[in-house]
Amino acid sequence: MIKKFFLLSGLTLATVAFSQATHTVVKGDTPYNISKKYGISIDDLYRLNPQVKNGVINLGDILTVNAKSGVQKTQVVSAAGSATTKIILQPKQTLYGLTKQYHITEAEIRKLNPDLQMQIGEEITLPAANVSKYGGNVVVATTNTVDVPKPETQASAEKGEAASADDFHYEVQDKDNYYRITRKFGITKSQLFMMNPGLEEKGLKKGDIIKVKATDVKETVANQIEDSAGKAQVTTVETSSVATAPGDQYVTYTVQSGDTVFGIVNKYGVTLDQLLSLNPDLVYGLKSGMVLKIKKLDEGYVKKSGDALNVILMLPFGFDSNDSKYRNMAADFLSGARLAIERNASEGLKMDIKIVDAGNEKSFKNSLTQINQDNTDLIIGPFFKSNIIEVLDFVHDKKIPVVAPFANSDDLYGYSNLVIMETADQAYADGIAKEIAKKYSNEKIYILSDKDPALAEYLKTKLEKTLKKPEVHIVASAADIQADTNMMTGQSAPVVAVLASNDDALGKAFTGRVVELAEQVAGTRAYSLFYTPSFDSDTNGLSAAALVYLMDRKVNTDGSFEKEILADYKKKYCKVPPRFAIIGFDTVNDILSRENKKGEVLKQMGKTQTQLATKFEYARPRSGGAYVNTGYRIVRLIPEN
Repeated sequence: MIKKFFLLSGLTLATVAFSQATHTVVKGDTPYNISKKYGISIDDLYRLNPQVKNGVINLGDILTVNAKSGVQKTQVVSAAGSATTKIILQPKQTLYGLTKQYHITEAEIRKLNPDLQMQIGEEITLPAANVSKYGGNVVVATTNTVDVPKPETQASAEKGEAASADDFHYEVQDKDNYYRITRKFGITKSQLFMMNPGLEEKGLKKGDIIKVKATDVKETVANQIEDSAGKAQVTTVETSSVATAPGDQYVTYTVQSGDTVFGIVNKYGVTLDQLLSLNPDLVYGLKSGMVLKIKKLDEGYVKKSGDALNVILMLPFGFDSNDSKYRNMAADFLSGARLAIERNASEGLKMDIKIVDAGNEKSFKNSLTQINQDNTDLIIGPFFKSNIIEVLDFVHDKKIPVVAPFANSDDLYGYSNLVIMETADQAYADGIAKEIAKKYSNEKIYILSDKDPALAEYLKTKLEKTLKKPEVHIVASAADIQADTNMMTGQSAPVVAVLASNDDALGKAFTGRVVELAEQVAGTRAYSLFYTPSFDSDTNGLSAAALVYLMDRKVNTDGSFEKEILADYKKKYCKVPPRFAIIGFDTVNDILSRENKKGEVLKQMGKTQTQLATKFEYARPRSGGAYVNTGYRIVRLIPEN
């Protein structure tokens, strides 16, 4: 049935078309798959059909289903003869996006829409010619009658055929398994899991409605790409290659061997539609070496005047507050930072550096007065989270980039002008979980933890989700890591030992116990989320356990770049750089090397860089949020044959 409504008033003509359809219930129908087929919610289905009680439908019932016709538009012809069109603002649409899509200035949009609020569902008036030319598949409503074709299942039912209620969904039966379903519908298991997020963890349950066929061309293309690329590879920081060339308007990614579309989509938090719209050639397949546009860069800070970058270092010396608790740490950090500043200055970067005594947390507000918001291009520091938040709030309107050398917390991730340099411990746990999964074969897993078991608990949960029914024990003493017993032979069996603490004393005990077990039981394997100095004391013994550990804040003294920096530091300060000097150099050298003359440092965050001891590879856990370092280096000790 088609209903048309016409309104004629003066020189204005408005036409709105609504479509309504019905569906005849056939065998296999459920309210869920009917609502999905016609693009309405279950609540809408019940509202349109009050006779349906408690979700019960019967064969032959005729249900009203409003087939949505996309974006509703109204065409208006003015007295001057220029046509405009009203569109309905959709989620994620922005004023900037509208100007780019419809080739119109912001001033023109506001002139046509004096009360513009930019709220979802709001009617936006635009020139009809622009919408017609650049609106894509958005159809302008006209006065022509449009027939709504009967749904395929309805037509089949009228012919007496036993058609499925939904060609794209399937109700799980009692004896179904993954193999039977994938064979039945001609799809791979990987495609099944991709179309049904969470299904792999949840498992199949009788009566569940699952997706068994792609519902649009884009998803079909993506599935084809998934097949051509093979199984999804777990991407580690060792193989990723992200770049953002200076002046580019997009974050780009160079495809690596083994990458899949869905892996890239998940890694960068974009939708498949967004990726395909920026990279149309993906329909021809994913190839190693391709450079993909990931997403448009946010408008970031641009310096207002002058050639030199005005940089502030906020360090907790505590002179003003008479608190020397962190003074040595700040002094060491500054020594490394100075080396980085001098290095970048010698390469042509003009800077004016101002060092601010951040005092302590109680007196910190006084130090904010030393920040000139109108003449500051970059702030490095302070060290503590509460102070970082105060600085971010202080410079919020100016969007001045702020670098946090140490603080890493979920409640910081929402700040778009923040760069978090410290890799979170959870990222280390995720990395080790992936490493264990590569060679796991049902051994007992022991996780050695310190007094705070939170990280060990996180790793245990991760392993239990990643592996198939693992037996995982958290222990507080290295002596509690015991060889297993083979139930068939009674002989000792190997185990997996994991160190989840950066306490050096606990690391030493872990090292001794692992070496001892590796001598007793072949196949014993060891992993560590952190480097500990004891790993250098018996590399042969640890190699027998094929130790894998994540290395951060440790210098590779064999590298040419590292040798150069170490020599420069020793020449300047007559000593080997201490820990916080290394952190100071890495933090400042990494961020300054991403700067350009306009102060657009946040446009260069896509590059992966390794400094003296730290790998910097940034991701944004939240769309438009902070840049968070997820980088680490992996060390694997290979057993001798």
